[in-house]
Amino acid sequence: MSVPLGLGCAQLGNLYRAMSDENAYEIVDEAWSQGIRYFDTAPHYGVGLSERRLGVALAGRPREEYVLSTKVGRLLEENPAYAGERDDQGFDVPATVVRRLDYSRDGVLRSLESSLDRLGLDRIDIAFVHDCEDHVEEALAGAVPALIELREQGVVSHVGLGMNFDTILARFVRESDVDTIMLAGRYTLLEQPALDELLPLCVERGVRVMAAGVFNSGILATSTPGTTYNYEEAPRELVTRAQRIADVCARFGVELPVAAIAMVAAHPAVESVVLGASSAAQVRSNVARAAAEVPAELWPALVEEGLLREVG
Repeated sequence: MSVPLGLGCAQLGNLYRAMSDENAYEIVDEAWSQGIRYFDTAPHYGVGLSERRLGVALAGRPREEYVLSTKVGRLLEENPAYAGERDDQGFDVPATVVRRLDYSRDGVLRSLESSLDRLGLDRIDIAFVHDCEDHVEEALAGAVPALIELREQGVVSHVGLGMNFDTILARFVRESDVDTIMLAGRYTLLEQPALDELLPLCVERGVRVMAAGVFNSGILATSTPGTTYNYEEAPRELVTRAQRIADVCARFGVELPVAAIAMVAAHPAVESVVLGASSAAQVRSNVARAAAEVPAELWPALVEEGLLREVG
């Protein structure tokens, strides 16, 4: 693969559907056996379940051999009103814990301390400020400086932001000393708005990009385009566009998801392509797709058809 794959661990938090602990551990074990050494999680994923499972699955593995990222911005607190209901933010877990948004310095310190406890670790490689698009000023004044301070103390190695909004990420890259960003869904085979400013800025500043959401939450995940885009029903025009892209890919003997991974991985700013998995078999499939050869002629053909922007 042209850049390393990372394992996105939202599924370990029972994203959309429950999985057993054993299934979660098998996913991480398979990722490790396939050579994956970057693992991304967050308190948000299953209100702590993903972090706990990932910590167990990685326990005993040489700490210097893998990179782990988690996120700050959502504090987990006991739900005093719990009466048997389930989480309402996409994870199949009991709502015994609630999330409280907090992008302050104190919130960051509390969040990371709790994450380290759930993970069973004493340091984090990458700490991302998570989904702060509606709290930019608070994050600039509180969360980011706090993480930079922790970076100087060696508690975290790299500081970054993770979200779906390329223009807001660009502001943080311009105005703060971040090392890394996680860009979800805004640089994909289907759409490339991050080429306007964010990705050129990352190249200029030496900020590395962890690319997530490369399948746009499903529409690019299968050879025949799916109907889910940004976690909702895809507009008809996007499905039509995805099918046109798939048709061009087929002329070159390339499956749509293979091209989706390869296009993102080829950008000079991209450090890793982060893919989730709901089973060990899906991990193997992702690795095989990332390793597949893609003819160089595919990209200019897509550009000529008006289906892909040129880089640079």
